[in-house]
Amino acid sequence: MTGQFPGSWVGMLAFIVVMIIIGLIAGLIARLLVPGRDPIGILGTILLGIVGSFVGGFLWELIEFHKIETHHFKTAGILGSIAGAIVVLLIMRLTGAERGRRRV
Repeated sequence: MTGQFPGSWVGMLAFIVVMIIIGLIAGLIARLLVPGRDPIGILGTILLGIVGSFVGGFLWELIEFHKIETHHFKTAGILGSIAGAIVVLLIMRLTGAERGRRRV
């Protein structure tokens, strides 16, 4: 079974590593740009950046091209990732979804 697609796991591993790095960068910049404390750790920051990347990419495609296309990486991707992470962080604050904080 592993001989059917030789070398395919290397591309997937590289994609995962790049996604983690971009998620960390976008999450850190979003947390720096939005004032206030966020009780999320490094893993939460990475997840914030990754989710923000998907949200930002979705919004960027809708605004720029009025369509959804997920097959191309564009140079504005990091800006969209940061914008998406800011949106996700603000939604987290509004709903109280941070760790250790619950709305009643």
